[in-house]
Amino acid sequence: MRVLQLIQKKQYRGAEVFCCQLSNHLISLGHEVEVYSIYDGKASLPLHHKQVKTLARPKSRRWIDYKGWIDLAHIIEEFQPDIVQANAADTLKYAVLSKFFFNWKNPLIYRNASASSFYVKTPFSRKINEFLLKRVDAIISVSKASKNDLNKLFPFTTTMTSVVPVGVEENSFFGENPFKPESQNKKKLLHIGSFTKEKNHYGIVDIFQQIIKKEPSTELHLIGEGVLKDKIRQRVTALNLQTSVFFHGEVEDPTAYLQSSDLLMLPSLIEGLPAVVVEAMYLKLPVVAYNVGGISEILGKDTGYLIKKNDENSFASAVLKELEHPDKMKVETAYKVVSKHFKNREIAKEFLKIYKEIR
Repeated sequence: MRVLQLIQKKQYRGAEVFCCQLSNHLISLGHEVEVYSIYDGKASLPLHHKQVKTLARPKSRRWIDYKGWIDLAHIIEEFQPDIVQANAADTLKYAVLSKFFFNWKNPLIYRNASASSFYVKTPFSRKINEFLLKRVDAIISVSKASKNDLNKLFPFTTTMTSVVPVGVEENSFFGENPFKPESQNKKKLLHIGSFTKEKNHYGIVDIFQQIIKKEPSTELHLIGEGVLKDKIRQRVTALNLQTSVFFHGEVEDPTAYLQSSDLLMLPSLIEGLPAVVVEAMYLKLPVVAYNVGGISEILGKDTGYLIKKNDENSFASAVLKELEHPDKMKVETAYKVVSKHFKNREIAKEFLKIYKEIR
């Protein structure tokens, strides 16, 4: 089977990284896969023995990019994929508009990796997304919560939507400790995610301010890039936390940070099913997260700390509780859950089953 995967950009973001991991497993199962990004980027994504190619389109023209649509149509004409998969963000627009204007017939799957209602706010955006979604052959949502959110917003998607989660790679992790020597005796709190409003970095900093008042030997480490990064730096400085909050930028493989931290913080305002939670659980790193999106489908009282959205006091209390009295039973249970149900090697077979059904 030939599969064409479309991603937003060459960047270290969950949707792009998972797409490449999935593609690696599809290739190892004997299928031919090409991965194209809509926009170029500097990230060296983990696509083994192949290169992520790019259309290198200007983002400013994403609604009127005739050249981008025709370039994609030419790629499809040449590669002749059995399946075209659009992986979140602008990939759906490019794929559908290319198919609409140039009339290619290859089956199109949309991977829904978040909660559509967070972004579809106006009647106009609703109409646009309805137009796009009515022109795909199947939808694969990352969680039941993502599926239900989409189906409520667009009821016609109900019968065409399946749920396939993200997973972990089964590599052996023995990375060197990435933290500076002066951090070794500190409690290290970690967050991995783009600096966007849905990741709630303002909330992360405010929660950390509560934590450090009661546990001064604590550090907050932030991995990621994004439009709000400078504003978050300013917030950190305004709260006089700059000696305890560290910005690491984009990291090709954050595994060493996950291995060497004491806890993962994820007070997101919206999520599909974040891969970083699954990865942390697999690496036996405690997780404290807001109960949003599909997080409760993997994280619960036996596997971590699930906090009501926007309850910063309870979030800080859970972090402090875990730092003071680490719950080994939680992390062991979390590891077993991920090991049994969330391996990318098996998840790739679930994607293949859907591909074969609609081919």
